[in-house]
Amino acid sequence: MILIGQYDSSFVRRVGIALRLYGIPFEHRPWSTFGEADKIRAYNPLTRVPTLVLDDGDVIVDSASIFDHIDSLVPADKALHPREEPARRRSLKISALATGLADKSVALFYELHLHETPSKPWVERCERQIRDTLAALEAERAARTTPCWFGERIGHADIAVAASIRHMSDSHPHLAGLDGCPALRAHCERLEALPVFQEISQPFIPPS
Repeated sequence: MILIGQYDSSFVRRVGIALRLYGIPFEHRPWSTFGEADKIRAYNPLTRVPTLVLDDGDVIVDSASIFDHIDSLVPADKALHPREEPARRRSLKISALATGLADKSVALFYELHLHETPSKPWVERCERQIRDTLAALEAERAARTTPCWFGERIGHADIAVAASIRHMSDSHPHLAGLDGCPALRAHCERLEALPVFQEISQPFIPPS
């Protein structure tokens, strides 16, 4: 497999970490959606990452489909999302909140840095959505005492939250403080200290 995209994207980073945890070998091509768009376009006309090229040459062009595919390659007891309900939908909910947080962080960055005059209402809306989502995630994590979000073993929800908050912190320093979110701060610090998170990592590179 070939994973296309830079690890400063929380979406790409999540896939890389999951592949490592699954023990699935892959080649990483850290192409930028701005500086190396033509290379990505040859595989994905949407020119977005992550893009995953399978061993048979088929290409998966979005995160949800990538996770659906790689999760299907492992036994149920190894899957990073539970296979049974209601545990599955609970894990998907936390992952969706984290993914939404990442989406809003990207949208806010583009608004602030790629527009000559940012829209104040849009900036305020994005920042409110980010803060409200952090508060919701903090409440969910604070209600749990297990090392990982849903027990003893790391899952997609754990990875999604840590990767999204790392990206938010790197791209929006003014939103980076988690003083009001001690449970989230502890969660992210523990995961970021793990070898796989140290390996699948990259400093934030602003688009230019």
